[in-house]
Amino acid sequence: MNDIRRTILWVVFGFSLVMLWDQWQVHNGRKATFFPGPAPAVTASAPASASGSGSLTPPVSAGSSAGAAAVPGMTAPAPQAAAVPRERIEVKTDVLKLVFDTEGGSVIKSEFLKYPEQGQPGQPQVLLDDSADRVYLAQSGLIGGPFPNHKTPMQFKGERELADGANELVLRFESAETGGVRMVKTYTLKRGSYALNVKHEVVNSSGAAVSPQLYVQLVRDGNKPPGESSFYSTFTGPAFYTDAKKYQKVEFKDIENNKAEFVKSSPDGYVAMVQHYFASAWLLGNGTEHENFARKVDTNLFSAGMITPVGELAPGASKAVESRLFIGPQEEKVLEGLYPGLELVKDYGWLTILSKPLYWLLDKLHGVIGNWGWAIVALVVLLKMAFYWLNAKAYSSMAKMKAINPKIMEMRERLKDKPQQMQQEMMRIYREEKVNPMGGCLPIMIQIPVFIALYWVLLSSVEMRGAPWILWIQDLSAKDPYFILPVVMTLSTMLQTALNPQPPDPLQAKMMWFMPLIFSVMFFFFPAGLVLYWITNNLLSIAQQWIINTRMGVPPQFNLPKFR
Repeated sequence: MNDIRRTILWVVFGFSLVMLWDQWQVHNGRKATFFPGPAPAVTASAPASASGSGSLTPPVSAGSSAGAAAVPGMTAPAPQAAAVPRERIEVKTDVLKLVFDTEGGSVIKSEFLKYPEQGQPGQPQVLLDDSADRVYLAQSGLIGGPFPNHKTPMQFKGERELADGANELVLRFESAETGGVRMVKTYTLKRGSYALNVKHEVVNSSGAAVSPQLYVQLVRDGNKPPGESSFYSTFTGPAFYTDAKKYQKVEFKDIENNKAEFVKSSPDGYVAMVQHYFASAWLLGNGTEHENFARKVDTNLFSAGMITPVGELAPGASKAVESRLFIGPQEEKVLEGLYPGLELVKDYGWLTILSKPLYWLLDKLHGVIGNWGWAIVALVVLLKMAFYWLNAKAYSSMAKMKAINPKIMEMRERLKDKPQQMQQEMMRIYREEKVNPMGGCLPIMIQIPVFIALYWVLLSSVEMRGAPWILWIQDLSAKDPYFILPVVMTLSTMLQTALNPQPPDPLQAKMMWFMPLIFSVMFFFFPAGLVLYWITNNLLSIAQQWIINTRMGVPPQFNLPKFR
């Protein structure tokens, strides 16, 4: 009867854990796992499609001098020139389709022609967007006076598609004179590249000297990317990089609560907007002094950017500020070549020092094998070989534990009413048999950081998107459509648990079975590439454990659970 009660209590405890997980998801701003409500609407101060990026206001400085501190919350209304017909300019290269708004010359939509939307093979992946469901824009302009900004009408000149045989496409957006200043934005798109060269040319047409400042910013709603799983959490939000403080992620909720911490000024670095697999970033040249800012601009709408002085311009003078705008997938080798530290937008967390070499090795294996699925299998095999002797020590210790387990069980039954004497007797047996009960755990614990690092490599690598393995697995970044891999993973986990020595404590023995089963449920929603990695690791561990037990004269024995 007591066993039935304990079993019921375990079920209640497990269900409570599930409910706590569900509410923890909600508390952290994500959809509930089991009882999701409607997605929060993106709210802006003007209809998104009708007014486009015009719903936002540029940051302004406290004064007109180049070194003045930024006050992003203020607005700088610029007197409008003669009406210019507003137009959305769609341009296309071999890898990108972009939409520009002639109001401010902002980028208001991006599509990646070589990366389809998850589960929609014929539909290109959209990152930047200005729609009823999503707001994500790249803007720039001038502050320090009533100068052209991202709300200023501009005229467009240039081709709209990269011509056959051409290597670059040049787009030019020019404002009318506003506050005595005219601005020309020139975007240069190159074949095969997700980085746009952006030149901001500022011309002083007035009769007095001016000292404008250039701002570049990324504006995004605070929603998670559509379709992101609740069973693994990846970062979505702004990030700043400087040589001094390196990579600093900023949560939307910290911006909203005025608790965001990041370097406020620097002569180097970038600002980025990051999400799973994709990112955008404004890149200024090294040595360009700038101030960083992050702010909430409307309900569920945030901006992050940089402000840099253009310098004093005499009447009739002009000056150009060079920058780059990256909008693309987090391809690590590409990011490394664009800007120092830009590869960190591919977020490995605190295990970056281990994840980067693991990705390098995985990439090399893919170059030889030509299939990301088999490259994952090969990488796990190499890791198991590297840790062979460490695993051998752990499994040898487990085999010794299994050999003395009958003696321990007999002693526990004999002294079940004398717990203190039971503990003393158990320690005596361990000493006489020269068995360390922690000997099987410590070598495995040492390896855990490596396998967690590999987990993040597989979770973060955009190369897994749409990458097939075999037969029914046509996308390693998506869950197994038939749940075959999760079932195999669960069975392998149960087999591995059955081969381990059964703990003398009945409660611990039950926990040994409950925890793997609960953990296995999560794998039904994990990407197939992660499940494949875990299956391979399990099967190799079982094989090694079986061989070592046999060599030590401890025949493999299945310790099945007893829930009575």
